Amino acid sequence: MSVKVSESTGYGPNTQMSLFGYIMAAVLVIVLLPLIPVLIPVWILWKVFVAEEEFGHSFEDWRRDTGRTPDDRAAAAAEAESAAAEAEAAEGDDAADDAESEDETEQAAAES
Repeated sequence: MSVKVSESTGYGPNTQMSLFGYIMAAVLVIVLLPLIPVLIPVWILWKVFVAEEEFGHSFEDWRRDTGRTPDDRAAAAAEAESAAAEAEAAEGDDAADDAESEDETEQAAAES
């Protein structure tokens, strides 16, 4: 029996690797099958006595709990747009003030 597994050419399935995978899966099933009668009661007892309540991380639950509606989302978007427009206007005013002060500095330098 060959110890090496042939390198895949990429053009088709590698039968040696597939066979190895199927053999390993069969061995795992044979080994773990007898553990099922033990694992099921342990899992049930864990769920009943130890496991905490699972959280439902749902957007719908969050919106319902906080009292938000889809209209709130539209209002928040409108507020964000108006804040962005105000910030742009303020930046434009600052840029205009800077340009005026540069012109005044250049004129003062030219006069002297």
